[in-house]
Amino acid sequence: MSAAKPVVVYQYPNCSTCRKALKWLEAEGIAYRSVDIVARPPSKTTLAKVMKLAEVELRKLFNTSGQSYRQGGWKDKLATTSKADALAALAADGKLIKRPLVVGEDVALIGFRADAWAEKLLG
Repeated sequence: MSAAKPVVVYQYPNCSTCRKALKWLEAEGIAYRSVDIVARPPSKTTLAKVMKLAEVELRKLFNTSGQSYRQGGWKDKLATTSKADALAALAADGKLIKRPLVVGEDVALIGFRADAWAEKLLG
């Protein structure tokens, strides 16, 4: 994967897990472009791509331990919110999104688990 087009890593600079993930990418020699998920959250189109590539349901994109999730009442309203509206909310507030979020041409990863990243990014 390292010779391919760099993956985009949506991360929050103050997040220790995100920093650990970036160090892992560097140690493995994987090319990436870092994007501050709060300053420039991924678009609805990108988030839909992530769902498809990662084969996850919408709720897996949410940072359920975050303040935006709790204050927004997403635990209760996620079940009744349309997919389009939920994706719009995620695209508008990067802190709602579970991070780090990796997006490549044919890969998407949500959160950091070294074993899962190695399987998907190193083959």
